[in-house]
Amino acid sequence: MDQLNELLRDESWWSGDRRADAALRFEAAVVSAFFDGIEASSGDAEARRSKVIPLPGKDQGYSSVLFLGTTGAGKTTLLRHVIGSDPERDRFPSTSTAKTTTADIEIITAPGSFGAAVTFMPEHEVRAHVDECLEEASLEAIQGKSDAKIAAALLEHREQRFRLSYILGAWNGGGVSNDDDDFSFDDEPVADAALDELESVTREEAEEYQERLRSYVTKIKQLSLETGKAFEADLGKLSEQKTADDRATWLELFGIEAFKNPEFSGLALDIMDEVSDRFERIHVGHTEHTATDWPTLWTFESDERQEFLAAVRWFSSNHHRQFGRLLTPLVDGIRVKGPLYPDLNNQEEKAKFVLLDGQGLGHTATSVSSVSTRITNRFANVDMILLVDNAQQPMQAAPLALLRAIGSSGFADKLGIAFTHFDQVKGANLGSFDQKREHVIGSVGNAVASLRDIVGAGVAGAIERQIDDHSVFLGGLDRPTSKLPGGFTRELTKLMEMMQSAAVPSEETDCSPVYELKGLEIAMHDAIDAFRDPWRARLGLSYHDGIAKEHWTRVKALSRRLANQWSDEYDNLTPVADLLARLQEEASKWLERPSDWTRQPQDDEERDLALDRIRRTVFARLYGLTKSRLTDDQVGNWRYAYDRSGSGSATDRARTIESIHEYAAPRISAAMSSDARLFLDRLHDILREAITDAGGQISPKV
Repeated sequence: MDQLNELLRDESWWSGDRRADAALRFEAAVVSAFFDGIEASSGDAEARRSKVIPLPGKDQGYSSVLFLGTTGAGKTTLLRHVIGSDPERDRFPSTSTAKTTTADIEIITAPGSFGAAVTFMPEHEVRAHVDECLEEASLEAIQGKSDAKIAAALLEHREQRFRLSYILGAWNGGGVSNDDDDFSFDDEPVADAALDELESVTREEAEEYQERLRSYVTKIKQLSLETGKAFEADLGKLSEQKTADDRATWLELFGIEAFKNPEFSGLALDIMDEVSDRFERIHVGHTEHTATDWPTLWTFESDERQEFLAAVRWFSSNHHRQFGRLLTPLVDGIRVKGPLYPDLNNQEEKAKFVLLDGQGLGHTATSVSSVSTRITNRFANVDMILLVDNAQQPMQAAPLALLRAIGSSGFADKLGIAFTHFDQVKGANLGSFDQKREHVIGSVGNAVASLRDIVGAGVAGAIERQIDDHSVFLGGLDRPTSKLPGGFTRELTKLMEMMQSAAVPSEETDCSPVYELKGLEIAMHDAIDAFRDPWRARLGLSYHDGIAKEHWTRVKALSRRLANQWSDEYDNLTPVADLLARLQEEASKWLERPSDWTRQPQDDEERDLALDRIRRTVFARLYGLTKSRLTDDQVGNWRYAYDRSGSGSATDRARTIESIHEYAAPRISAAMSSDARLFLDRLHDILREAITDAGGQISPKV
């Protein structure tokens, strides 16, 4: 007990990275009790899944495909066709026009029985999400919002990936809703058939969930009222605050005081108990737990497809009739293995695929948005990167950002594109398939051309060639495969062939670029400015065209995740991905202009092959550098930023984060600091090492 009290008193121990140090000083039981569950464990989760179901590779004849696309583009719907999942009978994986896929879904096609390994978010992350939902609900309550608004804030996290409504039940305020038949078409295909009674929440259960939710809302209102009374005595009422900044400061301080209220912790623990209770209702499979009894892994095997999918759906479904019993928001990874093949008559031999589906790219409005490191770190480990995009509309910022990331990091040769909703591409000038195809490809070509100044002409050209040669055009994907027209069936077959051939080893070349390490300072100067300036605007420290100041709750949520080393991002706030992308893009353009070649490339394809080897190596080294400088070396400062409280805390937090950025990416100039010089020297070293390790050469003149 004395040792536990010492750990609790000294905040320097409050991080998972101190466990090894604690093991040298405290008893093993104390270390386990204190640190179990607070350590970052995403890598551990993947290892746990692999222990049960290993991911096969090329040596076993498998091709791995990463599905990517904006929310609602249809990537998961397409995945259903690839694995032969019927939208009415199987309903796996779940689909929706909203953010549906919130965990990594890994599917291995293989004969024999079905098997699943599901891993879960650590307990401390779930508690953090619950706290943030409670804080948002309290802010709604103190502003006099309706019970429905308070419940909405509680049941759906601001990030829209953690939804307590799935676990606790949806809010029903008792109002009269419109008849759904008044808002549907007679010929509209049914997305999902009616659920079996055993899979649906009963009327009695739904009423029980409603009663509990109403009690939570009542307690939140009482908590807010009590906190507000003491709070208003010092700072006055919210209605008395004159400016928007004053109101934001008042609300932030109120949120901190509400969090300190003992009733807040009690309510959070009640919700956590409800969450834990849902695991007790899973009566099939085997569940492993931590020392604190939090589930870490669920496994299940079956020879029956429907029995298997019915069990897995509790961890992946989003059906409204199951709200109150679903565990979907708690899952961080689902790995499934079994005879999951497409319903195509021309498939003579069953394909061997590892299919990877994850969170959508989201909808971003700015061209400076970056792709999450959670996604870019998988590029090197897959054989094909399949971008699923809506053919009806011009390519948006998010898929363009993905193309930038793929091309500048040297993986353009892995790119494939599946254009969905092709059946909706219509016009008086578009009478044939070829005309529609050229219309879509031309539109995408214009979008890619806009990237030439960002990624360089060589990378843009490689992306254009890849899109022209490795695109398929699909429509009607909300229907079963057997009901697709012949043209779309042929396109789906073409996609399967592209996926299979992706595992074929790429060509090699003895052609190598030769570089003189000149001009790198200019490239890195541009990269640092392109990272720092937008972030200063997000933090509210300066103005940058097209970048709005982020709400203080989002900046605080970001600092919380980096302080606890849970993640290097929050929603679309991705500092590590931003710095990595800007450095890689400028490095890629610099690499495109070697001073010489060991022999001249025969064509653009051979030139790209030689340069992409170096780009990939540079990308891996730059990721290690950016992660180290922005996160690993700055845990204490991120914790300091998160802990800011009191009047002016939002500004203090913003300035602390700016100082972190100054350390991680100091400005490059003629009068640069010693830290900036050391940083530039490290970038030189990375380029030099990557060039030589990937087969390139450094000119002896340097």
